[in-house]
Amino acid sequence: MNLANNPTLALIACLLATVIPVFFGKLAVTPVWLSLQALALGWITLNKHQVLDLHALEAGLEILIIRAWLVPHLLRRTLVDNKTTELDVMPSNLFTWGVAVTLIILAFQFGDGARADVRALTLGVIAATVTIAFLLLATNREPVAQLVAILFMENALALFESLMPEPWPLPVHVAISAVYVGTVAVGSWLVRGQRL
Repeated sequence: MNLANNPTLALIACLLATVIPVFFGKLAVTPVWLSLQALALGWITLNKHQVLDLHALEAGLEILIIRAWLVPHLLRRTLVDNKTTELDVMPSNLFTWGVAVTLIILAFQFGDGARADVRALTLGVIAATVTIAFLLLATNREPVAQLVAILFMENALALFESLMPEPWPLPVHVAISAVYVGTVAVGSWLVRGQRL
């Protein structure tokens, strides 16, 4: 079995890059987790087709350049000298952890009809990422944490494309990338303005 072409490992890596920072991460480390999510997305995108075509190459480069490097770099620059960076991504208490675990379990019920199919696992990872992002928005009032939650949701949208029978055209990729960069740019501007 070729591990590099195994979509299950890439999906599990994407899920772990979403779940671990929520339970155990600090806001200062979230750019690293966003980069790891993007690398898993790039792995999924580049291995989706047996033959590497131009569209897969463009989408993979977009993910690697924008999602794995540029946006985490912009977020890291925003977090410099921010006193909230040592706070937890999600408040560490038993209630919120219980809600998070319940949401992850329920999220995987969306793909339960297909059982062990890769599409079912993909739907579960997408649903878990979105529900965890909504939980972050509901439980953490820090603007940086809310910005990270929105970026998690946008990564779930990129993962959703892997379920499509035909990939989105290039202008859609450009628009989604522009929204992704715009989200972190506006969010960073608001976070910096709040510090002043």
